Amino acid sequence: MYIEQLKNIKVNNVLYTIGILGILSFFGLNILATFLGDVDTNEMLKQSIEVFGKNITFLNLIVPFAFLLLGLLLWIKFVLKQPLVSLTTSRSKIDWKRFWFMFLLWGGFLAIVTVISYLLYPEDFIFQFDLSKFLPFLLIALIFIPLQTSFEEYFFRGNFFQFLGYKTNSRLIPLVVTSVIFGLMHLSNPEVGAMGLILMIFYIGTGFLLGIFVLMDNGLELSLGFHAANNLIGALLVTSTTSVFQTDSILVDISSQTNITPLLAQVFIVYPLLLLICAKKYNWSNWKANLFGKLK
Repeated sequence: MYIEQLKNIKVNNVLYTIGILGILSFFGLNILATFLGDVDTNEMLKQSIEVFGKNITFLNLIVPFAFLLLGLLLWIKFVLKQPLVSLTTSRSKIDWKRFWFMFLLWGGFLAIVTVISYLLYPEDFIFQFDLSKFLPFLLIALIFIPLQTSFEEYFFRGNFFQFLGYKTNSRLIPLVVTSVIFGLMHLSNPEVGAMGLILMIFYIGTGFLLGIFVLMDNGLELSLGFHAANNLIGALLVTSTTSVFQTDSILVDISSQTNITPLLAQVFIVYPLLLLICAKKYNWSNWKANLFGKLK
């Protein structure tokens, strides 16, 4: 079982704790600086775009995650001495079919919803597609967004998740703790400033979805595919004036950015349907033991 992988290696509790607290401190200090310094992140993004342009501003936001991913994987492999395959899956090798299934399923869903929204409410969007601007952004996004999402998955649903399970002998505690902290990590996003703290329901709910993927499917493949599709396809198709990724996407959403209803519907209606699809495809069973039981 994926969450029990650390039982197969010699665990240095101090080194695991140092690595996890170091990364959490990085995010925590960033959030504290935003709130204590009364920083308007949306205004900062606008100023950066005016000076450097959209692509450089986007790179400044996302490139650090590539270094965080590299540092995390090196730390796990050479300091913690945990095989990277065991950080990714309980299977003998990474199941890329699972990754691509979820990537295409969720990416296709986002694309369809975006097209329908544009056709039904064209007044809410500006069509800004410019091939000369879109192609450089496409290249940047294809390289760096999967690195960003992979870092978050390998840390929250991988390293942090497994260590909490190992220390507490519980499946539920890692699911709850990592999901809540994953949601709180987004507190400094400009979307939260526009919609309010109720948006945490969406971020934390997404964390729960990804954590359930891990517990039921015994690997990160589905969560890696979902997260990559969610951020990549979303960034390429549509941006808004209150988005953390303000890019040369195809569309700009100019509607009121205070309507939380579609995101709540995604959490409470779409996510359960997605779990049912996966349960049917991968023959998931024994939900109670997998989500609430003790480690074996």
